[in-house]
Amino acid sequence: MENYLQQVRKAKQGDTTAFANLYREIYPDLYRFALYTLREKSDAEDAVSEAVLYAFSAISELRSEDAFKSWMFRILSNKCKDRLREHKKKEGFFCGDLTQEQPGREAEDDILVRQMFFELSEEERLILAMHLFAGYTGRETAALLHMNENTVRSKESRALKKLAGKMGAKEKKKPVV
Repeated sequence: MENYLQQVRKAKQGDTTAFANLYREIYPDLYRFALYTLREKSDAEDAVSEAVLYAFSAISELRSEDAFKSWMFRILSNKCKDRLREHKKKEGFFCGDLTQEQPGREAEDDILVRQMFFELSEEERLILAMHLFAGYTGRETAALLHMNENTVRSKESRALKKLAGKMGAKEKKKPVV
């Protein structure tokens, strides 16, 4: 933890190597969050890149070293929201990119889970992604989304119940081999 805080302090002072080390450490979580929020690999990569470029240029504004990760996710969340707004303006936005996986039972299950995830509302996906992929608590998610903590918890609970219900319904429809 001390090394982490030391890296953040160095990054705030303009040390590009320290910033790169921090970025390398959280990139998988950033990418996973963006991918499940935006549905497209290229959009997720672009959003992460934009967030990192912004963070690099604004790192000196970071108030608390121990808030680096949540600060990065707040920036990424805003970049993702911007992209979602852009896509809503365009007609025909569809996620075809995520379904191109290698064949097999695990890939089929993964595709099924992703499809059901994308059937949730944008807000439900964002809340689940922040908790499941970015590791935020209900309180942190509420603060980032400017919502009441209890509202976030209830929306997350309902979204998980929807997914569980859809999984059960899809499993019943599958033919027995």
